[in-house]
Amino acid sequence: MADHSERDEFTELPDLSEFLREDPYLVPYQEDLCRRYQLFTERLSKLEEAEGSFDDFTRSYMSYGVQRQANNSLMFREWAPGAQALFLTGDFNDWNSTSHPYTKKEYGKWELYLPPKRDKAPAIEHETKLKLVVLTSEGEELFRISPWAKYCHKHVDSNTYDWIHWDPIRPFLHQHTRPKRPRSLRIYEAHVGIASPAEEIATYTNFTLNVLPKVKDLGYNCVQLMAIMEHAYYGSFGYQVTNFFAASSRFGNPEDLKRLVDTAHSLGITVLLDVVHSHASSNTADGLNKFDGTDSCFFHSGPRGHHPQWGSRLFNYQSWEVLRFLLSNLRWWMEEYRFDGFRFDGVSSMLYHHHGIAMSFSGGYSEYFGMQVDEDSIIHLMLSNHILHTLYPDCITIAEDVSGMPGLCKPVKNGGLGFDYRLNMAVPDKWIQILKELKDEEWDMGNIVYTLTNRRKGEGSIGYAESHDQALVGDKSLAFWLMDKEMYTNMSSLIPMTPVIDRGIQLHKMIRLLTHALGGEGYLNFMGNEFGHPDWLDFPRKGNGESYQYARRQYNLLDPDNNLRYTQLYAFDRDMNLTEDKYGWLASQKVLMTTADEKDKVIVFERANVMFVFNFHPSNSYSDYRIAAGPNGKYRIKLDSDAEQYGGHGRLDTDTEFFTEQEPFKDVNDQWQPHSLKVGYSTAGWGVGSKSVPLQPHSLKVGYSTAGWVLGPSRFLCSPCMILLCFHPLLKMCGAFYPCCWQRQVVADAHTNTHLIK
Repeated sequence: MADHSERDEFTELPDLSEFLREDPYLVPYQEDLCRRYQLFTERLSKLEEAEGSFDDFTRSYMSYGVQRQANNSLMFREWAPGAQALFLTGDFNDWNSTSHPYTKKEYGKWELYLPPKRDKAPAIEHETKLKLVVLTSEGEELFRISPWAKYCHKHVDSNTYDWIHWDPIRPFLHQHTRPKRPRSLRIYEAHVGIASPAEEIATYTNFTLNVLPKVKDLGYNCVQLMAIMEHAYYGSFGYQVTNFFAASSRFGNPEDLKRLVDTAHSLGITVLLDVVHSHASSNTADGLNKFDGTDSCFFHSGPRGHHPQWGSRLFNYQSWEVLRFLLSNLRWWMEEYRFDGFRFDGVSSMLYHHHGIAMSFSGGYSEYFGMQVDEDSIIHLMLSNHILHTLYPDCITIAEDVSGMPGLCKPVKNGGLGFDYRLNMAVPDKWIQILKELKDEEWDMGNIVYTLTNRRKGEGSIGYAESHDQALVGDKSLAFWLMDKEMYTNMSSLIPMTPVIDRGIQLHKMIRLLTHALGGEGYLNFMGNEFGHPDWLDFPRKGNGESYQYARRQYNLLDPDNNLRYTQLYAFDRDMNLTEDKYGWLASQKVLMTTADEKDKVIVFERANVMFVFNFHPSNSYSDYRIAAGPNGKYRIKLDSDAEQYGGHGRLDTDTEFFTEQEPFKDVNDQWQPHSLKVGYSTAGWGVGSKSVPLQPHSLKVGYSTAGWVLGPSRFLCSPCMILLCFHPLLKMCGAFYPCCWQRQVVADAHTNTHLIK
């Protein structure tokens, strides 16, 4: 029973003061925010009054489906309001479809009790195949899987999944406690089935033994697992869920997944589940669709219950039993498998009756309030986040929302929906658009900075340069856009880099670093992209001959014996994360933008006492280039993308110290900064004091410590307290730099080169 203090917290109107102060455009809509909040509190109060507490209500997985009692008897319970009768069949009764009837209870519930055998063993053994038989009002017999089934499996010669009774004698017991919630969230987005170079479906065990150590080495502190909830169609990427309480059997059994999560925890890695509560597969034989023979049950009836684009079913979030089912589903994954939180898929589709279809959100606030908003879904998400964060204070919830809904990541008590982060989905779209449509010299520094920083104040955001969406067949990863077919022939570290490979490697590092440093309060990378995986992702299907050739991640490319430059990109990604771990810029809310120069293609900013300098100009280096600096002091380079171990040219002397000057500098916001640094360039390279430091298309970063400023990851180098960053490496052939006229010709051809790698 929840105590009254918890309930009293939600009896008053929400505290909107901070919310409205941060975003005054919401003032005309504060009544809408209060109404949503009141609907939430009413729903929560009714739940507690009817069920005793939300703790008990959300543990319904302990009373529904099949439950073994202390005396080894079995209790079965289902909700099937449209059924005329319900039966249990399976291996245990030679598939007799009527010998074991359920008893009808109130509110559409059905129960069946099976006493233990004479030898006191359960009447149904572990791994027994089962089915429900639903007798409809038309007298039709339908074979169904329990919505609460904990394990489902499909044999090779079968078209549908079977319900397998999972009740091992010695279940896996977690040995390690959950890690403390990361202050800076660095997410490794992963799909277990493709996590191997082999042309086959990989396993939970493979991921545990071979991928988790890589995740740890790379400096990621969180794994986000896709496609875990059982889905009949492998090619759906796990987004057409058929069995919500079952871990996908393609990759192993439930105990294998528990071992994976426990091993991650032993490494200090948190684990998020990609949860799909926005819709469900339209499958009937092995899904929820028409479970009791009706069009409704778990879903809206009629057109509202069908997603017009995805061909899937849409939940009725007003239904009491749907609420029980979905909230208990979240508790199940948190309790049984010890996940640390969730990435909620398809949130934009949930928030609006139009599901975001044919919508181009402009940011106008009328788009977020009104009849087009699905308040049933909003209240459901508020309940989900409230319950998760109340029961598990360190739980992490991330929303996949493209609309920019205000308050999505504000606490419920402050008028928000309660998520911790939203995905900054505009950022990868911007990078792909730039690489597809613009010449290098046409890159707009101000627009890039705007896209990376355009997010709601006081709401957490996950920045990423690319995710699984960009890896899918029909699109290209950043590395593929940059280097295209040359990735298959010219990535050997034993031969000189071609201009395309050189440009691609340097830009790949810069784009990811700039996104990491400026794009959010968390960072996400899709598996394999850290080292520039060369292929797109294409699951087996009729169109590709059911091939697994592109449904894998070629970690074998990182074998040192292969002498491939993928290892250099891997090393940079690792050190980028480890540098963030040291300085913690993702956890810093304050970013000081000082330079976004369109002519020079230079971006400079400070975050968490770290200075980042990027020069994205395709050909120009600069002499005596002055940039603003923060506190007066000394800077040193901490991360240099031009370092040879990262596929750079090793032109920077990382032992160089840079000192601020008492010379004010007007920043990008026309504010005067008291100190500045200056970069020098000579024909031999960049000169800083007595040092010669060439400026190339790479990034450096500056951090500040008690000893002074420390240059850190940035794409530029700063002079008297500065960082140097250059976008393009100087083009060279046979070890000699081409004359300026040839360089100008190459710049003119840059768009053509970009064109060639499309």
